[in-house]
Amino acid sequence: MIFLTAEQMPRSDLLLSLVRASKRGDRSLLQKTVEAIAAEERAKKHHVLADQLIGILKESNDTVVPDNQPKFNGALHGPLWYEMTPSRSLSSLVLPDSVTVGCAELVEEQMRADLLRSHGLEPRNRVLLTGPPGNGKTALAEALAEGMSVPLVIVRYESIIGSYLGETSSRLSKLFDYVRGRHCVLFLDEFDTLGKERGDERETGEIKRVVSTLLLQVDAIPTHVVVVAATNHHETLDRAVWRRFQLRLALPAPSLEQATTWIEREAKRFDWDTGFAAKTLATKLAASSFSELEDFCLDVQRRIVLAQGELKTTEIIAKRLAYWSQRVKPKDPR
Repeated sequence: MIFLTAEQMPRSDLLLSLVRASKRGDRSLLQKTVEAIAAEERAKKHHVLADQLIGILKESNDTVVPDNQPKFNGALHGPLWYEMTPSRSLSSLVLPDSVTVGCAELVEEQMRADLLRSHGLEPRNRVLLTGPPGNGKTALAEALAEGMSVPLVIVRYESIIGSYLGETSSRLSKLFDYVRGRHCVLFLDEFDTLGKERGDERETGEIKRVVSTLLLQVDAIPTHVVVVAATNHHETLDRAVWRRFQLRLALPAPSLEQATTWIEREAKRFDWDTGFAAKTLATKLAASSFSELEDFCLDVQRRIVLAQGELKTTEIIAKRLAYWSQRVKPKDPR
């Protein structure tokens, strides 16, 4: 039996929900409520209590429907996910105004979820990020987790995708079982790998089953878990996937104005005397992504450190610009 101290007591709306679930015999509501309580206790560092709650819930599920429980088969070469403490903030990113506003609203809703629930509302918790590679989708997922002061859980696709019938769906179930008992941001990068259009005649029946499992899991995720999915190929996503996400944010390649802002920030961070206007440098570089901008700035800083003052920053930047102009660029997919 679990006894709760006064400081461990969950908030009143969860207690009421627990009583309603018991009175109605509503197993779905019971599971969601216990998962929410466990997540709150884990956030308070009451890990033992949280584990006990989730353990009892799993015991109950195993007792009632043992034959329908997904079994996790096959040896793994590594975990299905890894968890990290975020360090990158939203203010450190250069984002389109619409994305900045959408993310700030999402963080506010999550941080003030109690107020929303007192009015019968839930915070939004499902975000789809689209755009070409290297433009901040992973960084934005981390920044959202940092803004909510929760861990970031990142899926390892090499371990999730199985070669046997039903293996991928089973592993997905295991992943979602893990995150439901935590306050966290779940990041699903390369989401098109799992969420492909089911009407595509080239795809197998197994892929269609995986998509169906994924959609059911996303629908059932409690609102204290924020799901952030990212894709470089939004056109391949199943149409049913789109409507699962309340926020759909595009992260395009940097505009000249955004590239200028990025370079200004980096020059200030590294204390450069560039000899170039940031806009001139951004124009000459003509970076195709934010990751390219970041790589260039780090490249310059490395050469400054290694030069040990023998070359001026302006000379180093000029040489790196000349070097970068000779780099092979990826073909435009259009």
